[in-house]
Amino acid sequence: MNTALKIAVFTAGLATAFGLAYGVGHAAGNGTAAKPAAQDGHADHAGHGGHGEHGGHEGHDGSGGGHLPGGLQISDRGYTLSLDNAFATAGTPTDLRLRILGADGRPVTDYQAQHEKELHLIVAPRDLSTFQHLHPTRAADGTWSARADLPAAGEYRVLADFTPAGAAEGLTLGADLHAAGDLRPAPLPDTGRTVTVDGYTVTLGGDLAPGRAGRLTLTVSKDGRPVTDLQPYLGAYGHLVALRAGDLAYLHVHPESTAPGPEVAFDATAPSVGSYRLFLDFKHQDTVRTAAFTVTAGGAGEVPGTEAAAAPHQH
Repeated sequence: MNTALKIAVFTAGLATAFGLAYGVGHAAGNGTAAKPAAQDGHADHAGHGGHGEHGGHEGHDGSGGGHLPGGLQISDRGYTLSLDNAFATAGTPTDLRLRILGADGRPVTDYQAQHEKELHLIVAPRDLSTFQHLHPTRAADGTWSARADLPAAGEYRVLADFTPAGAAEGLTLGADLHAAGDLRPAPLPDTGRTVTVDGYTVTLGGDLAPGRAGRLTLTVSKDGRPVTDLQPYLGAYGHLVALRAGDLAYLHVHPESTAPGPEVAFDATAPSVGSYRLFLDFKHQDTVRTAAFTVTAGGAGEVPGTEAAAAPHQH
């Protein structure tokens, strides 16, 4: 073997040895531990947006580096929302049955009460034309039951807002419910800043701001006079649910009012720019009513328009 050939063989051997050593070093971690994957299927999603004081995913701009808002997932942090039947017929009362399953696949039977209830159930169609805030009853085996009205055909979102016993914060899970019938989807209504419902006038002050908390103030009046004797409902003088149009993300809202009207204030954070529907439940003269608004975060604060609209609502 001539000198040139010997050098070539020797060089090839060194390259092979170096490559093997490099690969072994990386396989062994080279002194740096690999970041483990999240056990529940998504990384760094601690906390969840939701009802009242639930900690969570609000306050991010939706750019991909923040947490998800509540209600977008059927399973999160080891808990899963399971509907007994995801199909129904529009125009007839529907008996909803559901369970919250733990990481072991068994129904959860122990909860912490939030806003006087162990579980809050929201049912809304994808076009957000109606809204129901239900309080189902729980059987000993962990099955929740509630009767819902599905006035029109289409795709509905069922949102379960709860805090398991021993959990540091609550979470909101969502599942689709399909209602058969004559589908006639409608665009979001233009509500402006004032809506009327059952003779009550509700005026919205403040704006939703993407990525940061904003104060929303809703003022209730009747026959031109401020209502100053609102009754507590779910532990407060008003209850606000905010849903993002398009995917029905469930916003994190803090009630801030301590007086029985006429103003009811909330702190809310929009996770992104876009259109949202706000549903205010308030109780007066022993009846709960709902005023609904369409607003825009990151824009003019509302979808232009002056036509008043109240969302059909059932408790």
